[in-house]
Amino acid sequence: MVIAGSSAGASRRLTLRHAWRLAALAPLLAALAGCGSVGYYWQSVHGHLALMHAARPVNDLLADPAVAADLKARLALARGMRAFAVNDLALPDNASYHRYSDLKRRAAVWNVAAAPPDSLELRRWCFPVVGCVGYRGYYDEAEAKALAAQLERDEGLEVRMYGVPAYSTLGWLNWAGGDPLLSTFIRYPDGELARMIFHELAHQVVYVNDDTMFNESYATAVERLGVQRWLATQADDVARRDYAAFDARRRAFRELSRQTRSELEQVYAQKPALARDQTALYAMKDEAMARFRQRYAQLKSEWAAAGTPFNGFDAWVAGANNAFFGIQAAYDELVPGFEALFAQVGGDWPRFHAAVRDLSRLGKDERQARLSALAAGSTAKP
Repeated sequence: MVIAGSSAGASRRLTLRHAWRLAALAPLLAALAGCGSVGYYWQSVHGHLALMHAARPVNDLLADPAVAADLKARLALARGMRAFAVNDLALPDNASYHRYSDLKRRAAVWNVAAAPPDSLELRRWCFPVVGCVGYRGYYDEAEAKALAAQLERDEGLEVRMYGVPAYSTLGWLNWAGGDPLLSTFIRYPDGELARMIFHELAHQVVYVNDDTMFNESYATAVERLGVQRWLATQADDVARRDYAAFDARRRAFRELSRQTRSELEQVYAQKPALARDQTALYAMKDEAMARFRQRYAQLKSEWAAAGTPFNGFDAWVAGANNAFFGIQAAYDELVPGFEALFAQVGGDWPRFHAAVRDLSRLGKDERQARLSALAAGSTAKP
């Protein structure tokens, strides 16, 4: 994901020794934050600066006898994944992910997404440089909760707040040390760790203002295709088996979400005809949501029967609403088109990234139309 608009109190007091960093980062982080107010602007600077100040070079940590052996093992693995990303996936060879920060919290930022009760269209927040996105991020969980409550109370929106383990500064801060590895994801299973690194690095290759779905779907395609290659050439049998089991569940859940999203879109398309009968509209919505939960319960039963019980999606299902399905669309909707494009260029990573850059220069509607056509063509093949 890309961070766009974030605020938090500093996790540590800034010293004079780091004051120059604050001055140097201020203009760029102001753009990242969208600085709706002076306080919001400075809190954003403090939040990101604290994260960067906590970072130490991976090589230094690996040489430090005081660092725990299990953390060293994860850092060494991540270092290898970083090299693989450059050498095999044509992802940027820069300062990002060569340092590590222990954030001492469970998420890097907390995002808030919102949508009307009769639409999957996400509320958008617009910021300098990064354009408009369908979420707003906070370093401070309490501030994210406050915004979520305000949107529900004052605007009647359906809201989803969720912790995010990593974010990208799009390469703009590589001169200052780049995006670090974080404690929020460093202990993920091997395949998931690789997926995270590949996804966030992809945002530094192509990023289009005002098109969250294009950006996130491209990064999701990179992570999926990249992890496939990493697993095949770098991982052991245990890592391949564990990733295959988890990814199968994730894909099944995403397909269930996609199916429900389609059903809800069909319901909301009837708004003009049901303008005077909102009760009927919301009854159909409730039925679609009930089917979603029933199908999820069936999925869990199938996993349990197969000897692989799993409840990792329970919290998402319990809080599922229009904002949830809108978020899922941003990460999933265009992935088949990008995967078809990758196949079209023969699995050549430099050509794939170049082709995505070409798409990024088109208008939004034409980009999406071409990706949809690619996906449809791929599906139509025997």
